[in-house]
Amino acid sequence: MRYAAGLMAISMAVLCTAPAWSQNPRVNPAPAAAPTTPTPPPAPAAAPKVAPVKSTCANPDALGMGRTVEIDTTGGPGFGFEHFKQLDFLRDKEVVLTFDDGPWQTTTPMVLKALADECVKAVFFPIGKHATYYPEILKQVAAAGHTIGGHTWAHIALTSKKLTAQQRKDEIEKGFSAVKWALGSAPAPFFRAPALQHPPEIVTYLGERNMAIFSCDIDSFDFKTRKSEQVITNVMTKLDKLGKGIILMHDFQKHTAEALPTLLRRLKAGGYKVVLMKAKAPVVTIASYDESLVKDVKLPTVSSRPVNSVVQTISE
Repeated sequence: MRYAAGLMAISMAVLCTAPAWSQNPRVNPAPAAAPTTPTPPPAPAAAPKVAPVKSTCANPDALGMGRTVEIDTTGGPGFGFEHFKQLDFLRDKEVVLTFDDGPWQTTTPMVLKALADECVKAVFFPIGKHATYYPEILKQVAAAGHTIGGHTWAHIALTSKKLTAQQRKDEIEKGFSAVKWALGSAPAPFFRAPALQHPPEIVTYLGERNMAIFSCDIDSFDFKTRKSEQVITNVMTKLDKLGKGIILMHDFQKHTAEALPTLLRRLKAGGYKVVLMKAKAPVVTIASYDESLVKDVKLPTVSSRPVNSVVQTISE
């Protein structure tokens, strides 16, 4: 955004970084090539629209939501001042909470609980492979009202010389198709690149695909520490200096999940308000990637049957 068992770091290539990906043998196959389809020329990006926030929070002392903004992703607008400085839509003392690299079976539910306890919403950027491992957890993220985007298929740096130009596009498109499969519906056209490495041709491609590109303003550097206290310090020190911003964290990291309840209380104590970014329209995935995902990847079977048709009490 270093990881727990099985993960190793990659060096930072930009000022604000995200973690390298896993050595787990099940998550790093070579991306499968699939054809792309042409898209019409993009129109200029529109400024975010503000939508009213409906509060149903049961905690009277919760941090709560400040506002929700709707993003028109036409033309691929960029967010996060580390790389994109055109759209300065946050007001003073406003933050956007973002989480990369999920869903994960132990830590993502911890993050969801912390957010629910404080009645706040966030933007999640799941890895495509993780989405196929834990589709039910990703559905919990959606059911809680959070925004879900994409973070590639296998978290391979898009600047890697091992990837061809087509394979870079494959990483993006297959990642979104995997998230769509896991959710049963298309996610937001919000994309964050691994390690925030987006070469110029990828920025152009995302614009042609009408996908918003996310960098960040405040990096928690939670991939560089093992202590929850340090995650809190990293965020609050820079946030108090900048006064607002998009915060980058990882729901994959245990110490981030452990730090979140205290961090949210610190945000409230500091007078900060949380902003949720939602897309005006869902991403339009490419059919060939949707089809090849189901064909080429050994996906688990996700039952659509209601629980009472699967599990019944026969004695008590």
